[in-house]
Amino acid sequence: MSAGLLRRCGAILYDSILLFALLMFASMPFVVARTGEAVEPYNLPHQLTLLAVAFAFFVGFWTWRGSTLGMQAWGLRLESVDGGLASLSQASVRFFAAIISWLPLGLGFFWQLCDKDRRSWHDRLSQTRLVYYPK
Repeated sequence: MSAGLLRRCGAILYDSILLFALLMFASMPFVVARTGEAVEPYNLPHQLTLLAVAFAFFVGFWTWRGSTLGMQAWGLRLESVDGGLASLSQASVRFFAAIISWLPLGLGFFWQLCDKDRRSWHDRLSQTRLVYYPK
């Protein structure tokens, strides 16, 4: 059964909390290098590090287990359209396409409300689907 928008939002909230903690940890070396001062907003190495951590978190979980910790809590699993685990390339496309889905005020996520298969933009672009498995 395709995952609904509210269930997706629940998983996003859980994962946001986990990811925030990881990003704080990844920022520590940059803060230490500045002797405790805040990292300037346009520090490219810092921004690329944070992007790499987020990429590793999502793509790693999607290809290894099919779901992040937040998705597991909400009974969700990412699958390729043929039902198997998403490949590294599919998960990578999904990660960057999800960023694009957020840019127009989340329209890419809300798209699933009018999609016949209840798939978002990043589901379609990566040839994946988010499936709900009740416990």
